[in-house]
Amino acid sequence: MIIDGRKLAEKLYLELAEKRKEIPRGLKLGIVVVGENPVIESFVKIKTRAAERLNVEMVRTNLPETSTEGEILKAVQTSAENTEAVIVQLPLPKGVNVNAVLSVVPREKDVDALNPSVPEEERPVHAPVALAVVEILKRNGVEIAGKRTVVVGAGRLVGAPSAWLLKNLGANVSMFTLERGSIEDLKTADIVVSGAGNPGFIKPEHLKVGVALIDAGTSELNKKIRGDADPACVEKAGIFTPVPGGVGPVAVAMIFRNLFDLVQKHG
Repeated sequence: MIIDGRKLAEKLYLELAEKRKEIPRGLKLGIVVVGENPVIESFVKIKTRAAERLNVEMVRTNLPETSTEGEILKAVQTSAENTEAVIVQLPLPKGVNVNAVLSVVPREKDVDALNPSVPEEERPVHAPVALAVVEILKRNGVEIAGKRTVVVGAGRLVGAPSAWLLKNLGANVSMFTLERGSIEDLKTADIVVSGAGNPGFIKPEHLKVGVALIDAGTSELNKKIRGDADPACVEKAGIFTPVPGGVGPVAVAMIFRNLFDLVQKHG
């Protein structure tokens, strides 16, 4: 089964519209964008359109590529002071300490759950991509507890938070990265979640029949966005998320679920 992330996201927006009614006041979501990049711009536009349909004002702060780390830190702090939550749009320019910038996002305003100074178990919400992975699995009848799960990649956006959340939900999780594990580990996995950003490296022969394959890897190949899994993997998988159009739309919806949850928890 090929998962239509856009279709699932539409269902989620209907649910979120009802949740929005429980917060009878204006909401502002800050987003800090450094430099000009067409790929980043496309992501920002998607988030902006989602905000509009949920009656959330997106407050954008644009900084030039040449901004110093101090200028970026100040912009994030100012945005957080004037909004209900704030997004630091990644990636940041080379030479900027990303952890230092993310660390100034207050825990109660961190819709991306990326502040590295806050332990995972103490965060009031989880990373949107990790939540999207779980949402897709649950809504398609995939049992998580007790299942042999391999997470490919250990990045801050996909791998690390997905591994933590799935383990917390009872999955038997191992990780495959350049430093640990082997692609052979995938052959016995009931669930594979990939966020390595290595286009097409997961092949059908690496998978067992019926696996739930959640591809959250995105990279550019020949001017096209590609996932980590070869599209032919759909022949083996029980469920399969394409790239683009799979995990991404659901993850954007999760940003706004996090926003509403944070506002309800922290006022």
